[in-house]
Formats: sequence, structure tokens, C-alpha cells
Amino acid sequence: MMHMDPLILLHPTYFPNIASMALLAQRKCLWEVCDYFQKQTYRNRTYICTDQGKHMMTIPIKHVGGEQGKQFYRDVKVDNQYPWQRQHWRTLQTAYRSSPFFEYYEDELAPLFKDSFEFLLDFNLRSIELACELLQLDIPSSKTTVYDPNPNNFIDMRCMVNAKKSVSFYPPPYTQVFVERHGFIGNLSILDLLFNEGTAAPTYLEEVSLSFLNA
Repeated sequence: MMHMDPLILLHPTYFPNIASMALLAQRKCLWEVCDYFQKQTYRNRTYICTDQGKHMMTIPIKHVGGEQGKQFYRDVKVDNQYPWQRQHWRTLQTAYRSSPFFEYYEDELAPLFKDSFEFLLDFNLRSIELACELLQLDIPSSKTTVYDPNPNNFIDMRCMVNAKKSVSFYPPPYTQVFVERHGFIGNLSILDLLFNEGTAAPTYLEEVSLSFLNA
């Protein structure tokens, strides 16, 4: 039974990948918000598929120098001097406008790429909230209050935030816009699944194997 499973500890990321969203669909999760920010993670990047293949979209952040070089994830500010939101939205439009469900979700997603956010964590949580609304999933409300490097009460899946390490996750193929050009590319941003599978996406997430939890 679902409520008997231990909570899964996850980082809030930018429109999470399908493995992370499958965890949200099938298990109870807790957000890690008390850690230090690290580069080259999904905290400020997500992967989609364009006509060129797998494509990374990165949120620019304000770097702090000197002794302030290390900063908590919750304190990281977005660098809004650069029109990254407009660029990301344009990239999504170009990549997915021919997908079956882009127009279906477009009006609900567009405001996220217009509203200004000061903090990266706030933007990421809003992107997840929006994805969960579109998928009719409950968004986890629990957050960590301290950083625990070795939690006993949770299944620690914070490693999934690392873009350089991939979990052993092999989702069943679905039809992607550029599948004939690039073949199926698995575990992209939840946006890829939404735009291509639409109303079938929640069932896909509920049925996909979470065997990587036991790896």
C-alpha cells in the first residue's frame, strides 16, 4: 500500500525528468531545500528534444564570488538580465508546435515564461506545481528543515539531481516529434511527455517501472 512506503527525498528541479515525475506519481515525496547549490545539475537545467536532437535549456543564475561562493539552493537568484524565459518558450514552441498536445497546454504554460521570479527554487517549484496540475497529480508539500547527509527515514534519491549521473531508468518508448530523425530519447523533461502523450501521460507515469529505486 502506498502510505506504507517510506518518503522519497528529491530535489525540486526545472520541469523534472520523467523518472522524477514517475516517483511523484507513484510515491510520497519530500523536497530537499536545505542543501548547497551545485553546478551542472537539473536544479537549473532541463532536457528536451528539438530537430537537432537532445537539447539542454539552462536557467542563468547570479553567481556570488569570494567567500560567498557557496550558497544555499534556496538563496540562489535567477539572472533576469538575460531574456532566458522568452528564449526557452520560443525553443519549446519551435520544438513542439507540431506535437499533438502543445496547443492543448500552451495557454497554461505560457505565463510561467513571462512572470518574473527572483529565486530559482521558487521558479522550479512553480514549474513542478504546473506540471502536476496538468497531470492531475498531487504536488508534495513537505520540505526538509535541515540538511541531513545520511537520512535514515527516507529513500534518498537526491542523486537524481546530478545531470552527469543517470539512474538506470528505461521508460517505454512513446512517439516523439523527431523520433524518425533521432530515434526515441528517454527520460527527457516532463514537458516532452506532456506535449507528445497529453492526457495519456498520467497513466504512463503511474505504470512505468521504478526498479531504479532498488538499484
